[in-house]
Amino acid sequence: MDISDSIIDQLAALDQAESHFRSENIKFGIRHRMRSGKTVLNHTQFLGYTKGSDGVLQIVPEEAEIVRKIFELYIQGNGVRKIKRYLEEHGIKTVTGKSEWSTSTIDRMLSNEKYVGEVRMQKTFTADFLTGRREKNAGQLDSYLVENAHDPIIDRNTFEMVQQIKKQHKRQH
Repeated sequence: MDISDSIIDQLAALDQAESHFRSENIKFGIRHRMRSGKTVLNHTQFLGYTKGSDGVLQIVPEEAEIVRKIFELYIQGNGVRKIKRYLEEHGIKTVTGKSEWSTSTIDRMLSNEKYVGEVRMQKTFTADFLTGRREKNAGQLDSYLVENAHDPIIDRNTFEMVQQIKKQHKRQH
């Protein structure tokens, strides 16, 4: 190994250390905001809501009706495939304007606490700062629940009913 290779290796190590330091600083700031109850929303399109100039979610009435319909159909005994078919047959578009719905999107919507006005922060985390690989937070880090973070689209009873039905379905399969 010559001197230039050694210098390049040292510069690469320094660069990696700086990147790690910056990543840790960003995480510290985000966690501090979470602990203080300030919600951190990292999405741009979320069916039923838009982000206000203050960063707080605001209800989009036409989209909120679609969300309520999805919850209602589920409680009536329709699974995500039937709901997908209903939405597509009725020409109801996704938040991104697509005609075709994903069953996994519908399933995630039915479990998303944001629809009852809450925000659970740190559901996932960056496991590797170099690759940016994210992992589901299964207790490795604290997560934070902010209640009454914004106006709800779904009432608490409806949401809890859906969670119970989902649990029953999971046990049966």
